[in-house]
Amino acid sequence: MDVLWILIVALRKIKNVMFFNFMKRRKNKKIITVNFKSIEHPIYLRNNTSDIDTFYQIFYDKEYDIKFNFEPKVIVDCGANIGLTSIFFKNRYPNATIIAIEPETSNYELLLKNTQQYTGIHCLKRGIWNNTTNLLVKDIGLGNWGFITEEVSFENEATIKAISIEKIMEQFGLDKIDILKIDIEGSEKELFEKNYGLWIPKVKVILAELHDGMKEGCSMSFFTALLNYKFRMSTRGESVICEFY
Repeated sequence: MDVLWILIVALRKIKNVMFFNFMKRRKNKKIITVNFKSIEHPIYLRNNTSDIDTFYQIFYDKEYDIKFNFEPKVIVDCGANIGLTSIFFKNRYPNATIIAIEPETSNYELLLKNTQQYTGIHCLKRGIWNNTTNLLVKDIGLGNWGFITEEVSFENEATIKAISIEKIMEQFGLDKIDILKIDIEGSEKELFEKNYGLWIPKVKVILAELHDGMKEGCSMSFFTALLNYKFRMSTRGESVICEFY
């Protein structure tokens, strides 16, 4: 094995130990405050929840540490959860406008708290869908990063409004999206089933997690829609990266 690679693996293990020791010392706290030299403002996490895994995925595994040949100006974060991806991108691209969409109430409240000190991050409590409808947020036992949405024909205090990508663009006066991140726990199936022609031609890069294990047909829907366009595909971690040209 290459010596440099051995050193990289060793350093990563050290970071892992440091991180989990840090969390262990705070095991009795409900909300943990984390500070990074490279992150402008504190990050708030719910202890003993999937927030910890999400934080680790984004800031240690660097899921979205991707090099692009352009400077993103508009980023739409679909399935923003508690805002960690938006924070990562805002610190990487401080001049970018970021729109963060999250449907679940407890996640959304922490999303607001995590992003309130940043300018240029706009938060919406909506569910991503292919049209305007009503959605029900369902907990299927996967923790705070695994809530799913389901279209319903009624409206009450338990439902939320859906929003489509084209409606987001219309609401914020956007003519293009540089990075569209999609992590919406299976709703990508419906998103890419129809009306995608209204917005895909206006997107430079899609970063998507596909959840066929949660909803059959997600990958089929996604790639069937994209076959209508020219793109380069790669992967990083759990994300499929599609760059359009």
